[in-house]
Amino acid sequence: MEKLAIIGSGTMGHSIVLNAAWSGLNVRMYGLNQDDLTKGLEGIKNKLMVLSQHGLISYKDIEVIQSRISTSQSIDDTVKGSSFVIECIPEDLSLKQQLFNHLDKICAPDVILATNTSGLSLSLIASSTKNPERTVVTHFWNPAHLVPLVEVLRTDKTSEDTFNRTMALLKYMHKKPIEVKKEVPGLVGNRLQFALFREAQYLLEEGIASKEDIDAAVTYSIGRRLPVTGPLLSADMGGLDVFAAISDYLFEDLSKSDRSFPTLKKLVEQKKMGSKTKNGYYEWNEDFSTKVNQAREKELIRYLKQDRAIE
Repeated sequence: MEKLAIIGSGTMGHSIVLNAAWSGLNVRMYGLNQDDLTKGLEGIKNKLMVLSQHGLISYKDIEVIQSRISTSQSIDDTVKGSSFVIECIPEDLSLKQQLFNHLDKICAPDVILATNTSGLSLSLIASSTKNPERTVVTHFWNPAHLVPLVEVLRTDKTSEDTFNRTMALLKYMHKKPIEVKKEVPGLVGNRLQFALFREAQYLLEEGIASKEDIDAAVTYSIGRRLPVTGPLLSADMGGLDVFAAISDYLFEDLSKSDRSFPTLKKLVEQKKMGSKTKNGYYEWNEDFSTKVNQAREKELIRYLKQDRAIE
């Protein structure tokens, strides 16, 4: 069993910590200061309460899971005695390089160093380390304790042992890891997600449909099917001859934009960033925000229950 340390107590960090502790692992969480750690621990407690309310854990389990979590404001102290470290610091290449260089110096050569980056190059992050064979990407999806997918990327320098240990740990944590065989921006999930987002922007920009109807077109059609059949399996089911014919005439008309569209740029310029600023494409008042977040959480928990039943 790996001894796990998580560098970061923010949105992704504390959620991964919760996932690990829920799986039975003892895990140490690093926070920049006590305020960050307090927020992380409160986030974990709140999420545990929701899991209890939905029957995924008992109320008595909350204290047991929390007891597996320890914290520190020292990186050196956090990783001491660990066999596997996952960093969840901001998406800044320079910061991640500095952290990996430091971890490379203070951790034994057999300690795996993983980054939760969703888009930065692992080769660049680990470029100055003396032991690049123990570096790997483990990209969790938000919320990490509810979404099963973790994208695992290894470079040509990552050892087979590092990859195998990573996959074993993630499966122990009840995740569904996939291997990304080549280092590409966005890995697999974000490339698929943003291909859809680009076309959604185009449809809105061209006045082809309202934002509500564009979203509805996904949630009430492909969104219902995708949890069971991904795009390639769906094509098999629909008939590859049909999908090939549609691709031949439709691809030419799809958006090929290599930049954000004007509407999105204007919203950002106006500091309308979405839910975190309470306005974006939609107006995020308290009632709307609560409704959307609870609905998404409830649906993710429903699928997680199905996954656990199959396991």
